[in-house]
Amino acid sequence: MADNCGPFDGGCRELLLELAAQWQPLLLWASIGSLLLLVTSLLTVPWVVTRLPADYFVRTRRRHWRDESGHPLLVLTLALVKNSVGVLLVVLGAIMLVTPGQGVLTLLVGLLLMNFPGKYRLERWLVLRPGVLGTLNWLRRRKGLPEFETPN
Repeated sequence: MADNCGPFDGGCRELLLELAAQWQPLLLWASIGSLLLLVTSLLTVPWVVTRLPADYFVRTRRRHWRDESGHPLLVLTLALVKNSVGVLLVVLGAIMLVTPGQGVLTLLVGLLLMNFPGKYRLERWLVLRPGVLGTLNWLRRRKGLPEFETPN
């Protein structure tokens, strides 16, 4: 019986093997998904971090690319794509907090891509967490770029 499973109980071993067999396909797909998330984050996070200007976290006024374009349909399409990718990265980053991968950095990049009220304050708060700014600057140094300026 499952209630009386001891370390040397043969019935308990059979129960565990049966449970493992039932969950094997799900565990396999979860492992493959986790590996894909790891590879995706290792490729996308450095790409995004190296394209931000060094003063991104200390600017008092944000420059919006959508204000400079004269094509409203293009601006709307790009905004939808950018926000969709941001939401996807936030979801993947949350998953990577409990699976292998760069969870915090992927969350940060996803938040950087999205548009929502209070985004700037949240970005600065996240960057000031121990280790986050150092890791972002490490990625920038590897590409020969100047480090991010530190927010006050």
